[in-house]
Amino acid sequence: MKEITAAEVQERLENGEQLHLIDVREADEVAAGKIPGAVHIPLGDIPLKMRELDESTPYILVCRSGGRSGRAQEIMADEGYDVTNMVGGMLDWKGETE
Repeated sequence: MKEITAAEVQERLENGEQLHLIDVREADEVAAGKIPGAVHIPLGDIPLKMRELDESTPYILVCRSGGRSGRAQEIMADEGYDVTNMVGGMLDWKGETE
């Protein structure tokens, strides 16, 4: 399974790279702040909602610490999606939030 650090995600965003981020935390957690541009799909909704996503697009999955996003990664990878887990999650995020 592919992994990326929060610092690597932040650096890529600051360099103007367009990343497809999916935040799998619950709504109350996301309300406290998420990475700008991240799409919110709670982990429990991933099995249904991932059908609406483009299988050929690489996605970076985010949660609080990296556990739930790792589970989402397993679910999506099993269905053929190109997914990378942001290890450390939002606990390691030092960049802006919205």
